[in-house]
Amino acid sequence: MQFAAHAGHFLLYCFFGRYAPAMFMHRGYSLARVIQHMYLTSEGIFGVALGVSATFVFMFVLFGAFLAKSGGARLFNELALALAGHSPGGPAKVAVVASGLLGTINGSSVANVATTGAFTIPLMKRVGYPPEYAGAVEACASTGGQLMPPIMGAGAFIMSELLGVPYLSIAAAAALPAALYYGAIFINVHLRARALGLVGLDRASLPRPQDVLRRDGHLLVPLGAIIAMLLMKFTPLASAFWGIVTVVLVGALRSSSRLGWREIVAALDEGARGSLGVAMACALVGFVVGTSSLTSLGLNLSNNIIYLSGGNLFFMLVLSMIACLVLGMGLPTTANYIVCSTIIAPALVKLGALPLAAHLFVFYFGIMADLTPPVCLAAFTGAGIAGADPTRTGIQATTMALVAYLLPYTFVYTPAILLQGATVVSLGILVGASVLGMLGLASAGQGWMFRPLGGVERLGALALGVGAFWPHPVVKVGSSLGLAGFLFLERLAARRAAERSVQGA
Repeated sequence: MQFAAHAGHFLLYCFFGRYAPAMFMHRGYSLARVIQHMYLTSEGIFGVALGVSATFVFMFVLFGAFLAKSGGARLFNELALALAGHSPGGPAKVAVVASGLLGTINGSSVANVATTGAFTIPLMKRVGYPPEYAGAVEACASTGGQLMPPIMGAGAFIMSELLGVPYLSIAAAAALPAALYYGAIFINVHLRARALGLVGLDRASLPRPQDVLRRDGHLLVPLGAIIAMLLMKFTPLASAFWGIVTVVLVGALRSSSRLGWREIVAALDEGARGSLGVAMACALVGFVVGTSSLTSLGLNLSNNIIYLSGGNLFFMLVLSMIACLVLGMGLPTTANYIVCSTIIAPALVKLGALPLAAHLFVFYFGIMADLTPPVCLAAFTGAGIAGADPTRTGIQATTMALVAYLLPYTFVYTPAILLQGATVVSLGILVGASVLGMLGLASAGQGWMFRPLGGVERLGALALGVGAFWPHPVVKVGSSLGLAGFLFLERLAARRAAERSVQGA
C-alpha cells in the first residue's frame, strides 16, 4: 500500500509538474498522453521490470517452491546443523549456513527470516545468546540471501536486462562479495560465542553430514543442473524450467522427496503466490520509470546529485548510499533497485564508475535498508520471533553487517572484487586484506579477540578494519599489516593471561 502511494505521487507529478520547483519543473502532460506512455510503451507498466518478473523471476521462484516442497529446506537446515551445530555458538552458525543455503533459492530477506528463524532463533536463545542478538544474527544471515546468487531477489535478472550483460556474468561478479559477507557474519557470531563462553550443541543430538547427504543429498542435483546449464549457455528461463523437471525426476528417487500430484499442484500454487509480490512491485515501479522517462525526472535528479556532490565521486557515493537506504525504507528491494538504477546509477557512471559496479552499489544499499534502523524489516521480523526489542535488534544487526556497508565502495574503487580485470595476485591481495578487515570490524563490534577488548582497542580495530577496505594501496596494505600485528599481540596477551591464571591456581 505504501509503495502504491509512492507510485501515485509520481503519477501526480506527470500532471502537475509545472508547479514543481525550478530544477524539477516540466510543462505537464494530459491524461491521454500519460496513459499512452504508461500503458502502450515499453517504458511504463509493461517495461523491462515486469517482463523479467513474468519470465525469469517467476520460473526461479517456482523452482524454489518445487525444491522446498521436495525437502530442500529440510536438507539445508539439517546439513547446516550437521556441519556447524557442534562448534561454539553452534545454533548461530547454523543460522548463517542455513540462511545462506536457503538464500540460493529464496530472494526475500523477510521470508528467509520467517522460514529459518522459526527454527534457529529458539536454538540460539537456548544456548545462551541474548534475544536481540539471536534476532540480529538471523536478520543478517537472511538478508544476505538477496546478495547470494543465483536468484539475488530478482535483481540479477533485471540487472542483466538493463546492462545487456549475461546473467551468469552478474552472478559470478556477485559471488565473492556474497561469500565475504557471510564470512563476516560467521566471524561475528564466533567471536560473540567466545565472549559469552558458549558451547555448541551436543554431537549426539545432531545429524551426521554423511547421513543427511545419504538421505537428501540427491536434492542438490537440481541446483548443480541449473549451474551447469547456465555454464553451457542455456538461457536462465530454460535453465529454471529444466531445473524444475530435474527436481521432480530426482525427487522420485526417495519416498521422502517424491512429489505426487497434490505436492506438484501445491508447489505451483506456492510458486505463483510467491511471485505475486515481486510482480506487483515491478508493475508499480513501471509508473516510476515511466514518469522518469516522460518528464526527464531521472536525468534531472542525476544531474542534481552530481551538482550536490561537486563532481567528487566519493561524496557522490555517500549521497547515493543515503538515498538508497532512505528509499529502501518504503520500497521493496527489487523496486528500490530499479528506481535507484534509473536515477542514481547513471550519475555514478558519469563520474567514472563501471556500469556493473554502479548497479551493484545501489543494489547492495537497497538491500541493506532491511537491516538499517529505523525501518529494518528483516530485523523487525527476527525481533518478533525472538521476543526482543526491534530497534536494539536492528542496531545489533547493523553492527554485525558493517562489512556490507563497505563492500559496495570497493566495487567502485577496486572492481577486481567483481572479477573485472582481476589477476590472481591482485585478487589474492584483495581477499586477504578483506578477511583481515572483517576480523578487525568483527572484533570491534563484538569486543573480543582471544580476550575481552577495551574501548581504545576496539576503536583501533575499527579504524584498521575500515582501512583494510580503503581503495588507496598504501592505506590498505598498512591497515592489513596493522591488523595482522594486532591479532598477533592479542593472541600473545591472551596466552600470557591464561598462563598466569594457571600459575595462580
